[in-house]
Amino acid sequence: MPRSVFTTLLVLLSVVTFAQSGNNANEVCYNPNLLKDTTKKSIKSTAFALFNKDSITVNYHSPGVRKRIIWGGLVPFGEVWVTGAHDATTIKFDLPITVGGKTIPAGKYAFFTIPGKAEWTLIINRQWQQHLATEYDEKEDVVRVKVKPRKNAHTERLQYFVNNTGSRKGSVAVAWETVLVELPIAF
Repeated sequence: MPRSVFTTLLVLLSVVTFAQSGNNANEVCYNPNLLKDTTKKSIKSTAFALFNKDSITVNYHSPGVRKRIIWGGLVPFGEVWVTGAHDATTIKFDLPITVGGKTIPAGKYAFFTIPGKAEWTLIINRQWQQHLATEYDEKEDVVRVKVKPRKNAHTERLQYFVNNTGSRKGSVAVAWETVLVELPIAF
């Protein structure tokens, strides 16, 4: 078995085992929608994918819908949102990536969005150590990309996905309630 296949299988097995392990405040969950949801708190979560020997990792807090009005309610349209809860969602690239035609060096960044009914703005920002969007500064944006939201099956807890679509391309997607937005990336 090639080493990369073995590594990928080992990581996937760890993810499934860890995602089903419980909800201790110090644990990180890889799929907050697999857990028996017994808390009103946002669950500390991670999404990642391997690209050869490099990875892309998203760390975030996953709030639940809990019968609330999300879009235009809990999350206002037209305002910068941390796209999770509590601290800024972080995205870490072990390799340079290209987003919207701009190359972004390897490193750790904050991921913000500006939700809209028909269009969202997805933002990668240099200042990843922030609480909510209270310290957000547009001057620190590395890139902004406009995307159309898509309808999605109901997702109770906000969840990120890092997708390796092959041919040196991928995406970072976030789904919550019945909406999914996706940031296309290239290497």
